[in-house]
Amino acid sequence: MKYLFKSALFKNALQLVLVAGLAFTGTYHHPAIIADKNPSHIVFIEDSWDEALKQAAKQNKYIFVDAYATWCGPCKMLKARTFTDDKVAEFYNSNFVNVSIDMEKGRGPELARAWQLRAYPTLIIFDKKGKPVLGTVGFISASELLRFGHEALRK
Repeated sequence: MKYLFKSALFKNALQLVLVAGLAFTGTYHHPAIIADKNPSHIVFIEDSWDEALKQAAKQNKYIFVDAYATWCGPCKMLKARTFTDDKVAEFYNSNFVNVSIDMEKGRGPELARAWQLRAYPTLIIFDKKGKPVLGTVGFISASELLRFGHEALRK
């Protein structure tokens, strides 16, 4: 048994297993990775208003802000129900730079004061320069969020 690890047969078998393992890495595409090309949820920049402004200027798009708090029940419902709707995801991912900001950490408190936020969730659409165009407070359904986005683009 102690000579097993020194035998040529064992070394060759081990090399074969390792080479075969390497050959198969990179050839399998996980379905979740493929699905991300057409996500079934709004894709958000997380907690970076500055990055959203930069992307909006670069892409010539309005900015959709989800201003939330981690303890907020309606905020969690928005994320679970409304932001995962296929039509909402397609519309917002195509037409807006989307940013989700925790208003109680990082720059969140500063932005909450600047935007005079009093309740969560607050959804705001800004133009590409950061000027507010339209806002709403509280949970809204997928169809209401679509109307909200269309209305903002008409302004």
